[in-house]
Amino acid sequence: MKIKQLSIFLQNKIGSLSNPLNILSEENINIRALSMADTSEFCILRLVVDNPDKGKKVLENNDFLVKLTEIIGVEMNDTPGGLTNVLKILKNNNIDLEYLYAFTHEKIGKAILLIHTNDNDKSIEVLKNNNTEVISPEEVYNL
Repeated sequence: MKIKQLSIFLQNKIGSLSNPLNILSEENINIRALSMADTSEFCILRLVVDNPDKGKKVLENNDFLVKLTEIIGVEMNDTPGGLTNVLKILKNNNIDLEYLYAFTHEKIGKAILLIHTNDNDKSIEVLKNNNTEVISPEEVYNL
């Protein structure tokens, strides 16, 4: 039930974001979600793509430093408090949230939350036990 995410380390300078995105586009790899965090010198671009193994390979072949990380996809209500409800479940079960990003999709009233925690296996179990839908990788890759 874990989604493969690409983490790409880039220099924090003009144009550095477009280079890996152009490579993925040329290889017909579609981006499903992305997040970027930066410091003064570098940034980490996190991507969920429709073919993560191919994406990693083509980026590495073009001299990018890429890490494949497993994350969790959660379907939540796209209403005020939807995110808070998921976060409460994690907090109440002493799960440390390392990062997250979210997006809406074609299901009206629903959004997808992508999370990485200190224990993804426990997180999946806890979320399911609290009636929270953990979505399959294929559902995200095929959006």
